[in-house]
Amino acid sequence: MRDNSELELMLKGYGLTTAQFLYHMPDHPHLLQTFIWQDYDLAPDFPGLFTFIDFWRAKLDGPLHSVSYTHKRLIAPNEWRNVHGEFLLN
Repeated sequence: MRDNSELELMLKGYGLTTAQFLYHMPDHPHLLQTFIWQDYDLAPDFPGLFTFIDFWRAKLDGPLHSVSYTHKRLIAPNEWRNVHGEFLLN
């Protein structure tokens, strides 16, 4: 996915996904800390988000409390047209 430009990803159906992670601090488990993650991802399966959650659980010490997310496709299929032509002014 990193080899594609942002425009190519948007044309393939990717949208901007933002997730807020609440997690317990490792040294003080009664305190919650927040982390914001943002990347281009495919709805409704969210492979990038679930890969990051799996990474978090496997590699990081702070256990997750909750994850909330939002997703917005930046280019919808009806908003993109390939137009052939040229306008000359003066």
